[in-house]
Amino acid sequence: MPEAVLLVAHGSRSDAGQHEMAALARAVADEEPERAVRFGYLELSDPPASRAMEELLDSGARDIVVVPLMLHAAGHAKSDVPAVVLDARTRRPDVRITYGRPLGVDHALLELGRQRLDAVGALGLPLAVLSRGTSDPDANAEAYRVSRLLAEMSGARSAVAGFAGVTWPDVYDALDQLRRLGAERIGVLAWFLATGVLLERMREDYRRFEEATGIEVVDAGYLGTGPVLTSIVLDRIAEAVEGRITPNCDACAYRHPYPGLEDRVGLARGSGHSHLAADHLDHGHDGHSHDGHSHDGHSHDGHSHVHLAVARLDSGHGPETTATT
Repeated sequence: MPEAVLLVAHGSRSDAGQHEMAALARAVADEEPERAVRFGYLELSDPPASRAMEELLDSGARDIVVVPLMLHAAGHAKSDVPAVVLDARTRRPDVRITYGRPLGVDHALLELGRQRLDAVGALGLPLAVLSRGTSDPDANAEAYRVSRLLAEMSGARSAVAGFAGVTWPDVYDALDQLRRLGAERIGVLAWFLATGVLLERMREDYRRFEEATGIEVVDAGYLGTGPVLTSIVLDRIAEAVEGRITPNCDACAYRHPYPGLEDRVGLARGSGHSHLAADHLDHGHDGHSHDGHSHDGHSHDGHSHVHLAVARLDSGHGPETTATT
């Protein structure tokens, strides 16, 4: 039975967003009193995930579950969090470290999204579901899946997906697609766990669209990190403990080539945005400022990534039990 859990979030410049994610970690810890629960970030916020992992190793934990607090399996969940796992396994092959899967398109999240829409009277309206955006095609496709499923649950007769950065369509263009389909009012839901800078920018896009078109944007907010999220994270921990992890790698850019991303296929080790990335290692986290780094407008295409087979990360203790997918 695992003795410890490491929860890894992306990170945010927003104090409010950081507080929400920390509250989620505390809620999980309250539900797991027999396990040491630690929490860390990949970037932008403290503590770094690598430091939280080190604390668990130093405390004597010999069996650790790592769960990425990310909605989709994009570069952070496929690459950067596994980098933390791989680094720890390489240094401590005597410790069993099991990697769980991201939160994913869970029905409980979809129901939470429906409730957010219902709370602002947006059920049945043309729907825009807005995600963070990534250079990973598979993760972007998941966002479209969310928009369709949420439309089915909310009674929307038209639905689009949009993204806050990195890929297309952007927020304004997603809303404009619905305008061209004849929408007079639009319901929007941000497929985000917590608030932050990106959400504020998205709301500016809503206002700009309303001023330009006269079409009302009914803002349903974002998912939030309440009891529903706590329950899903506990499920991901249980899956990892019981060996029920079932990642979908069928269309993964690390397994199959996409135009412009061919160099990712078979990539086994590299540096991404994690605190194990080469730029962090060069000068250390404490002396490094993220203030000049804008994730929402930044493509990952210039970075190589670690990608490990999630399904096999629970099968052994050392890096030899990992595989590239």
